[in-house]
Amino acid sequence: MNLEPTNPELNRKADKQLRESVQKLRTELTDHNYRYYLLDAPSITDTEYDQKLRELERLEGMLGEPVPADSPTQTVGAPPNHVFESREHASPLLSLANAFNDDAVRDFDHRIREIVDDPFHYIAEPKIDGLAVNLRYESGELTIAATRGDGKVGEDVTDNIRTISDIPWHLDGNDIPELLEVRGEVFMSKNSFKSLNEVQERAGEKPFANPRNAAAGSLRQLDPKVTAARKLSFFAYGSGEGGDALADSQSRLLTRLASMGFGTQVFELLPDIDALLANYRSWQEKRQTLAYEIDGLVYKIDSIELQKEVGSVARAPRWAIAYKFPAEEVETTVERIIWQVGRTGVITPVAEMRPVKVAGVMVSRATLHNIQELQRKDVREGDTVVIRRAGDVIPEVVRVVAVDGERAPIITAPGLCPVCGSHVEQSDAEVAIRCSGGLSCSAQLKERLKHFVSRGAMDIEGM
Repeated sequence: MNLEPTNPELNRKADKQLRESVQKLRTELTDHNYRYYLLDAPSITDTEYDQKLRELERLEGMLGEPVPADSPTQTVGAPPNHVFESREHASPLLSLANAFNDDAVRDFDHRIREIVDDPFHYIAEPKIDGLAVNLRYESGELTIAATRGDGKVGEDVTDNIRTISDIPWHLDGNDIPELLEVRGEVFMSKNSFKSLNEVQERAGEKPFANPRNAAAGSLRQLDPKVTAARKLSFFAYGSGEGGDALADSQSRLLTRLASMGFGTQVFELLPDIDALLANYRSWQEKRQTLAYEIDGLVYKIDSIELQKEVGSVARAPRWAIAYKFPAEEVETTVERIIWQVGRTGVITPVAEMRPVKVAGVMVSRATLHNIQELQRKDVREGDTVVIRRAGDVIPEVVRVVAVDGERAPIITAPGLCPVCGSHVEQSDAEVAIRCSGGLSCSAQLKERLKHFVSRGAMDIEGM
């Protein structure tokens, strides 16, 4: 039997490409964490982030080396902003794995039942898309409040937290642990969000895009009086250090936290996967009746003993999952399609549309991603289209509504850059088309300068 000898040069090349792919994804995900957790301005959807994170986990497995502690697969959130003093949590604040369809929730249930033999219950809690904080109580007195940060170290926001009426400065009841960490979500109600944006508009300021951004921006004010005026709210959902002494289940923990003076959400105990999925359908119908926004449901094993048995991975517990709601979809009309030139020269089709409110935000532009997607969806000027804010963040065109009668001509890719007139190029390995002008293209120059001075790069204040 003839075996072809392995080619060391090819092996070295493949290893180099793998390492470069891993490093590129680590850098990209770190940047997205910074934008989401510190700037409160995410640039990709939750689904896209999860796909990239799973791909990084796969590539790190192929690499077969110890994964560094600062890899996005091992951390939660982003390093703290140094405007506020850093505070270390006594025990880490883990994130939650996300599910976007029934199959993912079924897989979650299947994995747990492979570990747990005895019957058990899940607890279902509405998921608020707010800002996670850790409250430290010593002898029942609030001493430190910190944001999630990177899961281990957060920003000290104690003075601002004290302005939130849902958070007690002193815990009610007996048998309070000497040291207790209470975890929860700071958020802004629909009425407070509406009032804040009315104030912003009267003052000639830019309104906030959504309640989460408003809550995060309000909590990070240097003047606590500003935070107090914005009427933030808080729900407790868990505990850290000292929490084992409070209860033996998540449902009893929420009841105990409520007795101490915290606001808590409604919850339900559910026996199996069919009950979880029925619960999700029910909340899709009644979510609009709440006084605040939720973006999904959180499902956890109720028993804390079983939670410990099932365990956690580096960044998330195995015993809990967040089942996200689909993005809200709205119809509008495409008025024209333009071509936008980005920092690296990529030319992207963008639909300019009749302004319409989507998930509480007025939208007049939506990405069409690339020429291939534009042709696949067959979007043309004058079409009625369905749009959504993917992950409640980035507006995108979902599909064209059935069209009767004559339509505008099909949009084709430009041969010349719409900004500088340079030739448009496309490599065989890419879907994207690019302007060949480099820094002679004013659009690329402007976008590169914006990136260079941004907080994620050189962080030049005043630019």
